[in-house]
Amino acid sequence: MTEAGIGPGKGVDDGPSGTRADAPGGAPGGGPEAGNGSGPGRGGLPWGRRNGTNGGPGEIRHLGLVAALVLLALVGVVTQPDNFATSGNLVGILALAATIGVITVGMTFVIIGGGIDLSVGALMALASVWATTLATQSYGPAVMVVCAILVGTGAGLVNGLLIAYGRLVPFIATLAMLVAARGLAQRMSDRKTQLVRPENDAIEALSTTKVLGVPLVVFIFAAVAAAGWVLLNRTTFGRRTFAVGGNPEAARLAGINVRRQTLALYALSGLCCGIAAIIIMARTTTGSSTHGDLYELDAIAAVIIGGTLLTGGRGTLVGSILGVLVFTLITNLFILNGLQTSDQLIAKGVIIVIAVLLQRRGLRSPT
Repeated sequence: MTEAGIGPGKGVDDGPSGTRADAPGGAPGGGPEAGNGSGPGRGGLPWGRRNGTNGGPGEIRHLGLVAALVLLALVGVVTQPDNFATSGNLVGILALAATIGVITVGMTFVIIGGGIDLSVGALMALASVWATTLATQSYGPAVMVVCAILVGTGAGLVNGLLIAYGRLVPFIATLAMLVAARGLAQRMSDRKTQLVRPENDAIEALSTTKVLGVPLVVFIFAAVAAAGWVLLNRTTFGRRTFAVGGNPEAARLAGINVRRQTLALYALSGLCCGIAAIIIMARTTTGSSTHGDLYELDAIAAVIIGGTLLTGGRGTLVGSILGVLVFTLITNLFILNGLQTSDQLIAKGVIIVIAVLLQRRGLRSPT
């Protein structure tokens, strides 16, 4: 069977929407529901301008997040004029955003694809512990990097297999992985923090080495975000991700292997966890079972306020990255002003609720 808008077919490709009029379940390219990125077509396939930012609600949301960043920056300048607007603090904000930002890239793909991944923080911890064991470190920093990536990707594949082929609910499968991965990390490390040995200081150099005054870990984050944007918005993989998240059955009828796509999405999320583990090892020079605590909630929150639907089928990576920066800036302001962590968590919770309410209101608005 031919995949709509991707493989060859009898219909005529009607521009950037990539929808063929004869595709099973697809909306004609010139139809009123194609190309607005705000919902599925007549048959339920969300082909079209997939990121929903082409002059629509997504673009407005991006402007709103930028305005929020500006407002938070003004608060920082007013409340901490001597500490906030310094190059050291601004670079620190970017470095802090790098770890959770890389995880958020993978989480965005998963949620757009109609899933959820609660295990990302635990997978990052497991990858960091595995990569900093004495046995792994004896092979040098290159093997440590490869180990972290393989552990994260492998665990993500297990999630994908359980969900796509074991037919487990994503919430349950990834919750089980969260508990198991955190427990395995504790067992491997004997609940102790493992230090990166001096001969492997190339790992630490990722955080201490600066280019144009910016640590290399920030460039790693930028590279992952850029690669994720291209993958999501300019490739067949991205089109399939939106289709599967919008309507899995219609996507299957269009010739997409839904199970294989789901497996790939969770593997991608695991890969991002492995990369995040490398960043956290570079920043802390340690591997620990406590790394990434509650990172899954921060990543999901950033994706939500960035405009991605929890039900899947619509989202934007740019919005998710802006969401990460908003939460990181809030954390920085609370630290600089000596406010308690509990107040910070309350503020984040309020922001999440407001974002979801605005999202639901946007869905009800006529298009």
